[in-house]
Amino acid sequence: MTLNYLHLSPGDTPPPAEIGPYRAVLIAEEDVSQDWRNEVASWLVASGCLYFVAWGAACEAWHDTVDWTVLETFDFGDIPDDRFVMTTWHEKEPLSEVLWFAGNAASHPDIDLPHTLIVHIAQTATRAAMLELFCKSQAMADEA
Repeated sequence: MTLNYLHLSPGDTPPPAEIGPYRAVLIAEEDVSQDWRNEVASWLVASGCLYFVAWGAACEAWHDTVDWTVLETFDFGDIPDDRFVMTTWHEKEPLSEVLWFAGNAASHPDIDLPHTLIVHIAQTATRAAMLELFCKSQAMADEA
């Protein structure tokens, strides 16, 4: 699995990218406008996100926005299995558990997801810290 990090300050335009099938972990430290949330959700879906995990500020709104974006992309009709985006939000869970979930349980029923992208919505980028936290979280024991 490859792991990448993208920092976006609220209002930033996401970079042009076609990542291919991947899971995204959105870590929202800032609340944002619905218009910008729509823009980022459209970018996620267009760039190949097939599993979306949301944590932090307004994470349920992020989840709903990605769901609506997928529906709109297919004109509220049938969504092909290989384009269906799984979505979860994790409002009351520690970030380390959400990152463990993303690395160990967030799988698509039809498509292998070899890439994980951490999308960090914050004023300041903390790439090294977020990547380290993700890697450490993968070693957590499953206590369920």
